[in-house]
Amino acid sequence: MKRSTINDIILAADAMIRDHGVALPPFAHWSPDAFRNRAQTAQHLIDSRCGWDITDYGAGTFDTMGLTLFTLRNGRQADLRAGRGMCYAEKLLISRRDQLSPMHTHALKAEDIINRGGATLVVELYGSDDDGNFAEDRGGQVMCDGIVRTFAAGEKLTFAPGESVTLMPGDWHAFWGDGGDVLIGEVSTVNDDETDNIFRDPIGRFATVEEDVDPVRLLVSDYDTWLSHDA
Repeated sequence: MKRSTINDIILAADAMIRDHGVALPPFAHWSPDAFRNRAQTAQHLIDSRCGWDITDYGAGTFDTMGLTLFTLRNGRQADLRAGRGMCYAEKLLISRRDQLSPMHTHALKAEDIINRGGATLVVELYGSDDDGNFAEDRGGQVMCDGIVRTFAAGEKLTFAPGESVTLMPGDWHAFWGDGGDVLIGEVSTVNDDETDNIFRDPIGRFATVEEDVDPVRLLVSDYDTWLSHDA
């Protein structure tokens, strides 16, 4: 993805989030220089990958397969292993109209996916085989706003603003906005996008960035290069 395109997506996402009455934390608006100047005191944000994440899953077709994310807070893997402490994460996501977030599951993370506003959110679901692999012929059960719901393999559940689904490890899912863009909330156990996303098809998790202009905001995938001591 071109950096200029990523810049435009971030600015449009910020405006959409504000239009829904949500205020992002201060670090959402830091310039790259401001982030670098605060890097020492903001080390938790860097280590836990809080911030902007724009992905086309390496496919180069963001309008049809992609996602805009902002990680508001994320806990520590050490706390999760210990079973105490900061064992949670929270994100905002924007799924554009008919923009696919492709079929995947997580080995560790449980998550609530919440329609916070906009159009209808569609979630397509499959179960796992006995080894946790994608099972084309298996359904399962999820909780929708705390109510158990049984789904058939490939069933597409729809969620209006305010409605949610709880997904456990092994629940294979894809989602998109139907009839318009959707602002999505995600509340989960500690999030690790580098190792805990298991895709059905061989695709990447992060975009490859073409640096045609300077970034207006850093992506979480920029931190290792832009905020390193040698940068």
